[in-house]
Amino acid sequence: MVDKALNMISMAMKAGKLVSGEFACEQAIKDGSGILCVVATDASANTKKSFSNSCDFYDVQYIEYGTKESLGHAIGKEYRASIVVCDENLSLSIVNKIGQA
Repeated sequence: MVDKALNMISMAMKAGKLVSGEFACEQAIKDGSGILCVVATDASANTKKSFSNSCDFYDVQYIEYGTKESLGHAIGKEYRASIVVCDENLSLSIVNKIGQA
């Protein structure tokens, strides 16, 4: 089955509207460029808590979706526990696709 949410994440990466990796994600959340933070469901509890708290504080939407492997694969990398989308329209589309899954 084709995962449309992961396809949209892949599209965001190709458009240059996505950052991945813990440090880059934290920077995007803090500097206000991040719109949507996606953390893998199999990420550590510490990672989930850290990003959840940051997103609450900086008013960035936070969701848990996919696995580290599936998120990494969608953006052409090895494993990624967290990604941040920096485009409002792509973010809305990804959230909609996840809601339909």
